[in-house]
Amino acid sequence: MEQTLPEQLKGLQECPHRGVLDLIFQKWTVIVIYHLHLGPRRYNQLHHDIDGISHKMLAQTLRQLEFAGIVKRTVYPHVPPQVEYALTPLGATLIEPLNVVAQWTHDHAHELRLEK
Repeated sequence: MEQTLPEQLKGLQECPHRGVLDLIFQKWTVIVIYHLHLGPRRYNQLHHDIDGISHKMLAQTLRQLEFAGIVKRTVYPHVPPQVEYALTPLGATLIEPLNVVAQWTHDHAHELRLEK
């Protein structure tokens, strides 16, 4: 008996959806979104709070998320300039589905065979 994918999952293989998944599930994206869901953060706060992320990867991830409309970058006219990052309303809609994925991971981590 041939198994078929639900229509929603079939659509994930199409180009527009694939780009979204590639962005959202990059190694650092979920972690950056998690920290920004706690409230607006300055770049150095994020870098300090996210263990193991390089400056290059943090800057790249923030740029991609800003371009996609998930993160808003605000520059305050202080000397020196102060830059703050926050989730946009669109970015905030990711919290619930990411919580579902996090719960699934917690519930099934012991069943997964991961390379080490």
